[in-house]
Amino acid sequence: MHFLYQIPHLVELGVNAVELLPIFEYDEFEFQRRPNPRDHMLNTWGYSTLNFFSPMSRYASNGEGPTVASIEFKQMVKALHKAGIEVILDVVYNHTNENDDEHPYTTSFRGIDNLVYYMVNLKSYVQLLNFSGCGNSFNCNHPVVKELVLDSLRHWVTEYHVDGFRFDLASSLCRDTDGTPLQSPPLIRAIAKDPVLSKCKLIAEPWDCGGLYQVGNFPNWDRWGEWNGMYRDAIRRFVKGDPGMKSSFATRLSGSADLYNVNKRKPYHSINFITAHDGFTLFDLVAYNEKHNDANGEDGRDGSNDNFSWNCGFEGETNDFSINALRQRQMKNFLLALMLSQGTPMVLMGDEYAHTRFGNNNSYGHDSLINHFQWNQLRSKHTDQFRFFAGIIRLRRRHPLLGRANFLLEEDVTWHEDQWDNPDGRFLSFTLHERDLGGGDLYAAFNAHSYFVNTILPSPPDGKHWYRLVDTNLTSPDDFVEEGVPGVLGTYNVAPFSSLLLHAKA
Repeated sequence: MHFLYQIPHLVELGVNAVELLPIFEYDEFEFQRRPNPRDHMLNTWGYSTLNFFSPMSRYASNGEGPTVASIEFKQMVKALHKAGIEVILDVVYNHTNENDDEHPYTTSFRGIDNLVYYMVNLKSYVQLLNFSGCGNSFNCNHPVVKELVLDSLRHWVTEYHVDGFRFDLASSLCRDTDGTPLQSPPLIRAIAKDPVLSKCKLIAEPWDCGGLYQVGNFPNWDRWGEWNGMYRDAIRRFVKGDPGMKSSFATRLSGSADLYNVNKRKPYHSINFITAHDGFTLFDLVAYNEKHNDANGEDGRDGSNDNFSWNCGFEGETNDFSINALRQRQMKNFLLALMLSQGTPMVLMGDEYAHTRFGNNNSYGHDSLINHFQWNQLRSKHTDQFRFFAGIIRLRRRHPLLGRANFLLEEDVTWHEDQWDNPDGRFLSFTLHERDLGGGDLYAAFNAHSYFVNTILPSPPDGKHWYRLVDTNLTSPDDFVEEGVPGVLGTYNVAPFSSLLLHAKA
């Protein structure tokens, strides 16, 4: 795993879309329309599952149907592979469209054999178990259902040549037919041992809506990667200035060895992310304290309430220059932290130009500008935020100290810190040493205080000098200078809510 770029909806990729290896979230099921009380806003989603083997027919150009959708998907994968981009398919095997007992909607599995295909409690009036938040849980560890899932996964690899999968609410797939958590779930093990699937990239969202939280201990057979929810929360909280987060911040930057340095697991098994298709975009993370989901038609009950966001002084969009400048710094701070972290970084489509969903943190049901990629905004911000994003990503890909295959050793890093337990400490700096990897030492500092911190810099290696690569307090193009700016001497005054990156060069 090298770099993941999450695209919640298929979009036309242009030449500016990247030097990134993406993760495509793609609804792999064939759909047909169903009545819904929120029909006024469900233009794209809220459809009924018919099978796990075909692309959604509506993705065909000019409405030409399922055959064209299948051909065009294959053409897309082939074109992306030619450009050196892998395709990882987002798959949802934890539930289907067939709803709950109160609002049954029988289209396929429920009508074929409800007791086989779903987890049920025959002693309860509401019989369908619900670990997905969608009213039903697919019974993936039943032998018949397990083989169906495995066959469909192999089909996407052998027929469509996708490179791997991200499994939605994967902890739901770790439950027995009665919902009991399993230490060695048959489906998860079968995927890890399968002669075809074991060669793919396998990523779990290691939790479900029934409270089975498995970050760091998802059954993995040293094959499965995980969305690292602890990483997301720690980085968000430190960067916005929460107290007592310095130690957790350092642990997550280091690759979460406390979670993944077990058996043969590696730093890249940690999928590090700040934002994803669920929740706030990066801009909304720094522009909203609360979710604003009124347009979803659920009276604001949907979506997470625990966003660890900070609006920087005003709820929503504003013309206030100082607030907007702070938001720009915070978004860059988040990206720099992500790209300096050991593990596999994942960036959400649209964050590179500060896409907003106007505070909606559960936008799955909107076929509108909330979810559409805004190419005009990308072009208008190409010299600022997009430029910074592209530069930091390029640095990540080229510098040997970033994205290591193995966990950091004590001699690989120096933490310039002696007050780890001080809850008021919101400044952290460290040096990554090149040792036998080359590339030159890197010094990084993150200041989440509301005041300047004049920090003493460590001496660079003999014969070298510090060059400033990044100072997020500076405006573009000075915020990132790829070749570095010389003249950095013994101290540096790090601005409030900003970060710094120095490179040791001769």
